[in-house]
Amino acid sequence: MSHTLKTGILAGCLLAAGVAQAHEAGDFLIRAGAVVVDPQESSDTVTLGGAGVGDGNWEVGVDSNTQLGITATYMLNDNFGVGILGATPFKHDISAAGSIAGAGKLGSTKHLPPTITAQYYPLGANQQINPYVGIGLNYTNFFEEDTTPTLTGAVDAALGGGVIDATELELDDSFGIAAELGVDVQITDQLGVNAAMWWADIDTTADIHAISDGQRVGTAKVDVEIDPMVYMIGLSYKF
Repeated sequence: MSHTLKTGILAGCLLAAGVAQAHEAGDFLIRAGAVVVDPQESSDTVTLGGAGVGDGNWEVGVDSNTQLGITATYMLNDNFGVGILGATPFKHDISAAGSIAGAGKLGSTKHLPPTITAQYYPLGANQQINPYVGIGLNYTNFFEEDTTPTLTGAVDAALGGGVIDATELELDDSFGIAAELGVDVQITDQLGVNAAMWWADIDTTADIHAISDGQRVGTAKVDVEIDPMVYMIGLSYKF
């Protein structure tokens, strides 16, 4: 094979690889992969009737969790799209913090964090490496809240001991802004690799109900700014 022919074949292969398009107006982009929710929480102190529980410095923390995430984007034109983030339910342990930091796990909760963003792709179409940014809204629904005997014992001790026999936990749902940063790397015209991260403003009030003989006899409250960083890496498919 002549050097000229080899050069022509190589140039053709490079040209073919270069025409893989990230997207165009009217495309749907589906991305799926592992999503990590890493709370950057800041907790107020736990209060009961407006006063601090225990020594007045009880706080709570929230751990991270990884689930399957799916995002969908509809391209309005070459530069703008509308994206939605969804995932299988995340489960987080709620742990003792502040002056009771060594007490361990106090409870757990599951949540779903659907997020919608307006996305901007500054490089437009016909790019194999295509970054984007987004801004939008997050709604977080908390459910299946549980408490541990550790929490029940701590609340009971704060009330004087021998007062309650159980606790219940309720978390308020949250609305807040969300910001997004991501990049698509096309492998073929349809298939690509995606990496993205979000920051979401998630604030909730946790109600800790003290239960005695099946009746609520008091409710402690704590405000928590969860404000997680969310990371995702996976595959993308365009159709």
